[in-house]
Amino acid sequence: MKKTNIFLPLLAALLMACNSTPHFKVKGSITDAGGMTLYIDHVGVSANEPLDSTTLDEGGHFSFTIGRYADPEFFRLRIGMKYVNFVVDSTETVEIKGDFPTLDKDYSITPSGDNDKIKEVALKQNALQASIDGLMRQTIDKRMEVRVFNDSVAAMLARFKDDVKVNYIFASPDRLFSYFALFMRINDFLVFDPYNNREDIKCFAAVATSMERLYPHSDRTKHLTNLTLRGMRNTRATEGRTFYVPEDKVKEVGFIDITLNDADGSRVSLGNYVGKTILLDFTVQQSPTSVGHNLALREIYDTFGSRGLVIYQVSLDADEHYWRQATDNLPWVCVWDPDGVYSPLIETYNIKSIPSMYIIDSKGDLQRLYTDTDEVTKALRRLMP
Repeated sequence: MKKTNIFLPLLAALLMACNSTPHFKVKGSITDAGGMTLYIDHVGVSANEPLDSTTLDEGGHFSFTIGRYADPEFFRLRIGMKYVNFVVDSTETVEIKGDFPTLDKDYSITPSGDNDKIKEVALKQNALQASIDGLMRQTIDKRMEVRVFNDSVAAMLARFKDDVKVNYIFASPDRLFSYFALFMRINDFLVFDPYNNREDIKCFAAVATSMERLYPHSDRTKHLTNLTLRGMRNTRATEGRTFYVPEDKVKEVGFIDITLNDADGSRVSLGNYVGKTILLDFTVQQSPTSVGHNLALREIYDTFGSRGLVIYQVSLDADEHYWRQATDNLPWVCVWDPDGVYSPLIETYNIKSIPSMYIIDSKGDLQRLYTDTDEVTKALRRLMP
């Protein structure tokens, strides 16, 4: 009697089903990286998810097979501290080749299209980060003044943003590389601010409009649309508002009192420090120039803190969690204004740019507005010899 194994057809069917599952392949080579581990990550809306890894052979060859997503998605190759970002739409194979020592400066990727443009802006981003890192080292080594560092970084960022806005985002808001450009970071800060900058929000709005038309059901589209609407609400929040100072905020001194929460959730009032010399600082921690600004404040604190100076720093960040992390090790008073850059304090204290600082003398009198920490240092030397 002939026996039939009923499991063989079932196994074959399962194998065929697995092979027919939509997928794409990422392959190529990264030379001068033999023995190193190469990772492939899914760059999600809120987090990066490691998908697979491999140890490179002497020739640096690799190949990953990844299940296809319903909509276009972004991925990155990660090796050491270097990354190659790319997007996968309808293609079946992405091929990437590069040399590890120069991977952050050049590589090849096929097919091109959006990925060529992602490469362009990513390499410009890498070059900008390297330039800022170089200036930061000079500042830390006291070979560059903090003021010069801040001015230089601000100028470089402005040029970079203008380039990306004109030549990428507004030129082709319907292309996936424009979405990628919106979320580039320098020093872990978003280059384009979706919460606090009216001009930047126009970039988000342009891309969101195109994404809604092309990918209406994508999670990225929903996230981008919500982000844009929130930013637009924020920027309109102050239109037509009348700012007033509540009577309980008025002290018998020459400034308007401020009471905000610190990182522990305790209410801390500026007025608590009357009798001491106070440096009132308005800043945004989630700004590429905040590192240099806090370095300058640290120098001021180290010089004048022992003489009784109090620094009361008001952070106008949209992201409370980020503010907590950024200020965790700062030795002065750090409070957070949940209204962000649309706080009534902006109007009350006539803040035109960030960072801005006031000195309050020991009598409680508000001195002039400063935007330069060098000028603050000179003024404090006169007040606290």
